[in-house]
Amino acid sequence: MRNNWMVASKNYYQTLGVSASATADEIKKAYRQLAKKYHPDANPDNSQAAERFKEISEAYSVLSNAEQRKKYDMMRKLGAFTGSGGFGGATRSPGGAETGTRYEEFDFGNLGGFGGIGDFFSSVFGKGKKSAPVEPIEKVVEIPFETAVLGGKVGVTIGVSEACPACGGSGAAPGAKISQCGECSGRGTVSFGQGSFAVNRPCPACRGRGAIPTSFCPRCVGRGEVDINKRLNVTVPTATRSGTKVRLKGQGQRHPTGGASGDLLVTFQVKPDRFFQRDGMDLICTVPINFVQAMLGTKVKVRTIDGKKVILRIPPGTQSGKRFRIKGLGVEKNGKRGDQFVEVTIEVPEKVDESQQQVLKDLAGSLGLKY
Repeated sequence: MRNNWMVASKNYYQTLGVSASATADEIKKAYRQLAKKYHPDANPDNSQAAERFKEISEAYSVLSNAEQRKKYDMMRKLGAFTGSGGFGGATRSPGGAETGTRYEEFDFGNLGGFGGIGDFFSSVFGKGKKSAPVEPIEKVVEIPFETAVLGGKVGVTIGVSEACPACGGSGAAPGAKISQCGECSGRGTVSFGQGSFAVNRPCPACRGRGAIPTSFCPRCVGRGEVDINKRLNVTVPTATRSGTKVRLKGQGQRHPTGGASGDLLVTFQVKPDRFFQRDGMDLICTVPINFVQAMLGTKVKVRTIDGKKVILRIPPGTQSGKRFRIKGLGVEKNGKRGDQFVEVTIEVPEKVDESQQQVLKDLAGSLGLKY
């Protein structure tokens, strides 16, 4: 292991050969190509290829997780733990034997006052196999206006990993023998340290399992998991607004070493409706009538959010912009329901022929209207 290991100085993007702005799909594609090229099965007795494979796996484990990647980018930007303030000095062997200065075990989880930096280090370079929780998957979902008001269910598809069906999550090829990992002596973690500190992180050789097969599963390339698209039905509460969040516990990414799965955090975005608008607990809609209906009065059918129609009486002499209230047909929440307001707009014919103009002139004259 390298003696001058510094977290922020490790360029995981360079390790995978992608830019810092690479998409998740580009990172996954690069990892798969490199993992195939440097896989121990394809490079027997090649220690350099094995070391390269470990570096690739380590880089992918961070960059493939959106939240860890975000915090890693923040650490690179801040230049954390580089320079004279970083770790400098002796090292500790993978088996735990000291090769120089005596060490203290350093828990990055104590860095809680640095905006999540401590959580990042604890999860990526942390205390043990199952100590770090999986970050939630965040998903923005557009929902119809009607579903937002009345509630219902919407389908959501997310990309997650599941245990490889070919190897059952072991990462081993069929018939392969599984032996204790020599890199971490079966502990599942390796220690790195310099100066007066030592830190633990999941072993890159066995991916925190503590054991390594003689040959890796061809389907998952030793990862023990495969990527899938997971389909879920998410319940939309009644009276949902844009920005409302729903947490589905345990429906996110699986834990890489068998711990509790992460959560799915869904944020709803309500689509505009062509007929309805919402104002608090009330609904507003617009209904057009012609000028004769406005002058003489009429009855119109008005659609409600429930899909039914009500008859609304328009009195004679109604002006454009007049609002009528239909009580108790608005948004319902906690046993209370708002109203529906119907705004009338008066439509005027764009073209009339000469005979129609004369009729209108006679009518205007009889009403004492100027034109």
